[in-house]
Amino acid sequence: MRIITGTARGKRLQTPEGLHTRPTTDRVKESVFNIIQWDIEGRRVLDLFGGSGQLGLEAVSRGAESCVIVDGDRSAQKAIEANIKNCGFEKRCQLVKGDSFQFLQRQRKNSYHLIFLDPPYGGELLNRALADICRIDILAEGGIIVCESAVADALEPVCAPYRVVKQYTYGHTMVTTVTREETV
Repeated sequence: MRIITGTARGKRLQTPEGLHTRPTTDRVKESVFNIIQWDIEGRRVLDLFGGSGQLGLEAVSRGAESCVIVDGDRSAQKAIEANIKNCGFEKRCQLVKGDSFQFLQRQRKNSYHLIFLDPPYGGELLNRALADICRIDILAEGGIIVCESAVADALEPVCAPYRVVKQYTYGHTMVTTVTREETV
């Protein structure tokens, strides 16, 4: 696993030990960043279920202003800390050690332009996080949420001003983009 492009291009990333983390494949990651390539530069990013931190780190490598990476697993935290340091992103990335849902409760409206949601498959965590994000309204107008799930996981509907933009299938993986409509 590595950073695909940008200022940290080619940097190898550590993965957490154990079976709790399922890293995004390079193929899916490259596809995700092709989808959002014009929505990264200068943006504030949240990688809510960090794992190795690869999605948030890739965004920073491609020009995101900053990234907050959240994970409650000790093995994941060690990998994320090492990966932030290896990429030289200590000033632009912050690791939050703790529960993703408690973290969300402390956020303010319009805090992020880009949010990555790649929790363990099964649908429950993804739908809960998406519902909390919409209720708390932490995504900036015109922002994007990138949800990664198993194709079999059902994504629950989102409420206005949020809407699903598109779904993409890559083998057993589904990538869903959600946006927050601009209000007039």
